[in-house]
Parts: sequence; structure tokens; C-alpha cells
Amino acid sequence: MRKVLVSGAAFAATCVSAVAVPMAAQATPPGPSPTPSVSAPTGVPGTDGPTGTPGSGTPGSETPGTGSPSGTPSTGTPDGEPPAGGTDTDGVVRAKAVMVTPKLPRFATYSYGKSASQRVDAYWRPSAAGSAGAGRQARAAGAARPGVLIVHGGYWLSGNKDSWKYFARKLSDAGYVVLAANYRLAPKAQWPAQRDDALGALAFMKKHAATWNLDPDRIVVLGSSSGGQLATQIGTHGTGTDLVRGVVALSPPNNPFLAYKVGADPTASARQRKLRRAVAGLMHCAPGSAQATPAAAGCWKRVEDADSATHASAGDAPMLLLHATGDFVPVTQSQGLASALRASGVQVKVQTVRGDMHASDMLNVPGITPEILRWIKARTKARA
Repeated sequence: MRKVLVSGAAFAATCVSAVAVPMAAQATPPGPSPTPSVSAPTGVPGTDGPTGTPGSGTPGSETPGTGSPSGTPSTGTPDGEPPAGGTDTDGVVRAKAVMVTPKLPRFATYSYGKSASQRVDAYWRPSAAGSAGAGRQARAAGAARPGVLIVHGGYWLSGNKDSWKYFARKLSDAGYVVLAANYRLAPKAQWPAQRDDALGALAFMKKHAATWNLDPDRIVVLGSSSGGQLATQIGTHGTGTDLVRGVVALSPPNNPFLAYKVGADPTASARQRKLRRAVAGLMHCAPGSAQATPAAAGCWKRVEDADSATHASAGDAPMLLLHATGDFVPVTQSQGLASALRASGVQVKVQTVRGDMHASDMLNVPGITPEILRWIKARTKARA
């Protein structure tokens, strides 16, 4: 009887190769031009840090995993084994399992301001010719790619762009240029510094669009939790469609004052109480003070400014707003904004997802990520 064996060692080796993904590098000091912090990671699994030449001015690229730096699959075949599916001299058919390591998008970190918090990570696929010049030519020919700006969450107090790197790669695989932004955090930075930074990151993305073969007129902003509130602020800033084609917001606390009030309720959850404290830290005051003082008036002005519904007007960007049914940031946070947008003739969809998840956790619900991708695709189509 002829036996069929699978080389376990080869399969294990190739699996390790497939999951080894290099991490993001540290940012460079701020500069006036889009200077990437790193040109190419080492490809050694489990390690971080810059490995290229900072300040080279050439957008960097990542090399997938170990055992296959060029992106070609590694067979992991031990010495002396026959080709896949071949027969050795003992009459035993041996097959080798091969896992192809996917080629990662190019990656670089840039400064868009003087603060150490004003950084963006860029993910993009090179143009066919693989050069910045070819990217500009492709753009001139109408082949530039649409883009997505991602704004992270974390109660306006914490969080980091790094948490979005895997989803950014998914978007890059789908044909988008992706920038994930950090911003100055509360309580050190008072509102509206966070919105200013989100707008600054978007302006940087548009200014240097040719670097990544990006069409600056086909950008959608995607935000999570407090980053979702910043995303809706972009979409309602001035004439929002002058800035972005659309907004996707996951669990956005669009009305910080409402979140502040909910957090004071005796039945409020620990996360709702934390969100209340975060609003006070963001505003540098206790919203709703009955005292008629200049400080109280200034506090209320900031609180009102942070409510995205107060900026709703005709020409704002269409929005997809998602909340889970058991979300500690409830769907009521988006219903008021949706009403204000609809009254101004702006398209908006508010969707609830069954469960207790929050923000980016909803991306794990079957069907949600494909729906978001379809929504973004529909908004970023090239116009005739």
C-alpha cells in the first residue's frame, strides 16, 4: 500500500513565516515635508523599531515575514526531499504544505505637526512602475487611488493609530491609500485641539497625495468611539463634502454633553462613568454648571462646539453611523445628529448591531466589515 505523508516540519515552518509581520517604526522629528521614518523593516518576527535610514524622503515598504523577503512563497522543504507530489525511492508519496506569505503594503510614519502626538502612519500599494514619478503620472491619467483617513478612539484620553494597522492593511488590499492618525490627547490638550489635529492630518493627506498616488478628492474618514466623534466633526466642518466624500463612525459619542449626563445616572456603567470624566477632562470644566460666570460660559461654548449636530448643514458629508444594541455609547448619540443632517438634506444611515460590543469590536460581526467596505466604495467612485 502506498502511503501519503505531509511534512509536518515544512508546514510548521511555512505557517510561522506567514504570521510573522513586522511592526511599525518610530516617528521622526517634525519637518515641513512628508519624510518617512523608516524605509524597510527587518522582517524578524516579534521585533519593533526603525530599520531604514530616517529622513531619506523615499516612502518605505514592508517586507513580509521571514524566509521570503522578496514576497515569493517559501516551500520550507528539508534537504533531500523530492518535489511536491513526487515519489521517493522507497515508493512513498510525499506532499508538502505551502502557505504563501502575502506581500504587505508599503508603510511609513510622517509628522503633520510639531507635537510628538501629531503623527500619521501611511499604508499604500505602489504604482505599476513602483516609483513616485510613475505614481504622479498615473494620477494625471486618472488612475490615482481613493483614500481612507482613520482616527482612533480611547475616550479622547488615550489610544493609538497602531491599533488600526491590520484593518489599514485590509483597506490597502482593497485598493485604498490609508492614513491612520494620532492626535493630541486630553486632559493635556483641551478641546478643540483634537478636532484641529484630525483636520490637520486630513490636510496633510491631501497636500502630499502624490506621494502615495492618492486622489485627494476621493477620501472617506473612518473613526472609532471618540475618533468617531472627530470623524463626524470633520464631516460637518464647514461644507463637509469639500473635505471628504463620507464618514464612517463606530460608536461615536457625537454629543459629549449627553454622555456627561448619562455618566451621572445611578445606573450608569463603569465605562459610562469613565466617559463622563473624560468629557470633563476634554473640556477642562464641569459642563452644565449653573453659575453665570465667564468660565461657565466658556465651558458651555466648548461643549456645544463638540456636539456635531450643532454644525450640521447642507453640503455636509454623508454618514454611516453604527452602534451595538448593548453599547455603552448608545445609538441615541447618533440619532440627534442624523435628524439634524436629514433636515439639511444630507444622507445618513444609522445602524444598530446586536450585541454588547463597542466601536471596532463591531468589525468582527459577520457582514459588518463587507458592508462598510461597500459603503466606502460607493462614496469614493471616480466622478465623470
